[in-house]
Amino acid sequence: MSAILLVEDDVSFSEMLRRFLERHQHSVTLSYTLEDAKNKVKHTSFDLVFADLRLPDGDGIALLNHIKAKDASVPVVLMTGYAEVSTAVKAMKEGAFDYISKPFNPEEVLQVVKNALKEKQEIKKPKQETGSVPKAPSAAAPGFVSGISAASKVLYDHINLVAPTSMSVLISGESGTGKEVVAKAIHLKSSRKNQPFIAVDCGAIPKEIASSEFFGHKKGSFTGAINDKIGHFEAANGGTLFLDEVGNLSYENQIQLLRALQERRVKPIGSNEEIEVDIRLLTATNEDLLQAVEDGDFREDLYHRLNEFFIKVPNLQERRDDLILYADFFLENANQQLNKSIIGFSSEVLKIFQNYTWPGNLRELSNVIKRATLLTTGEVIQKEVLPPELSVAPSKEAASPSFSAKSNEKDLIVKVLQEANNNKTKAAKLLNFSRKTLYNKLKEYNLE
Repeated sequence: MSAILLVEDDVSFSEMLRRFLERHQHSVTLSYTLEDAKNKVKHTSFDLVFADLRLPDGDGIALLNHIKAKDASVPVVLMTGYAEVSTAVKAMKEGAFDYISKPFNPEEVLQVVKNALKEKQEIKKPKQETGSVPKAPSAAAPGFVSGISAASKVLYDHINLVAPTSMSVLISGESGTGKEVVAKAIHLKSSRKNQPFIAVDCGAIPKEIASSEFFGHKKGSFTGAINDKIGHFEAANGGTLFLDEVGNLSYENQIQLLRALQERRVKPIGSNEEIEVDIRLLTATNEDLLQAVEDGDFREDLYHRLNEFFIKVPNLQERRDDLILYADFFLENANQQLNKSIIGFSSEVLKIFQNYTWPGNLRELSNVIKRATLLTTGEVIQKEVLPPELSVAPSKEAASPSFSAKSNEKDLIVKVLQEANNNKTKAAKLLNFSRKTLYNKLKEYNLE
């Protein structure tokens, strides 16, 4: 039976939550003030602490810091009825396990308790077995932020699930969502974490030299080969090879890649010897590869080879609860890079951030904050240093779908297809559609 400390000044609510937790086989100790909670923590060991963010004599973050100083392995979950995103940022930075807003449903409480107790066991386990200092599990990838949104939690669950395996992973997501960061997180949580992680942008490799880039070449094997070259497969041997925008590979290069993956051997250009390679392959795309398979642009056998496990990286709109977490993270990065000491954002800026659609996702957010940090002369980023497109309030027509826009959509699609010479891939990009969306629109408007 786990021991839970519940710190809540609302007596009726705390009694209700206590009875609920006790019915699910947890021992609950109640506390109504910050000082009383500190005293109880001093004399009693708890497996989990639930604390209200606002207490009569302080706040939950102060209690969080006190508990973490005493025992970093004790998970702390903060509760609030105010749902202040900026406070959630601070709480997560200070080491809170989770952050939930009242009122919350019973299933959510039980899931949080289950996850928190599981993490506590994982943290304690290394200490019991080896005597080493316990370390909290994390993705540990540069740019990786542990979000609090439902979409982020699903993403992290998938990363934690597939990382220890040897499965190939296909990572899909819009441009700027952080697909390479996800790939690096998978690598760093795998058994290959101490081996190379080689990232390759397939869209930047001309098809004529792709074989050399992937498999290497020998000196003199072709004009311009003035030295031996180690290919990406050999460079990643023992580790992880990440192929970004894999959908951009030519059909011939797809065949070469498939052969290398099937045989786990590569032959540098100009060499008579094959090299055995042991790699884990991670790939990413912002295209609909399954549609590309149907169109005949991507090999089906290669698609299934790459897609042993699929991860969809949510866009920033789907992770709106994480937006300020990322803003704070990018501000810290910008401060370091620009030798500045900006402490945060004005409430007006935070509101603008929340209302903007962020078509460029995390990459756009990072660029906006870096520019704003450079332009800011005070301690807080103000509206005046933001790009104009962020500050302009969306019009009523943009805020909600208009009948005129819908009625003209068919004509717009026809016009763009004509301009693209009926090249559906090009037309989809011009319309800012995925190819799957475009095909659905063509079917809807009988334009097939």
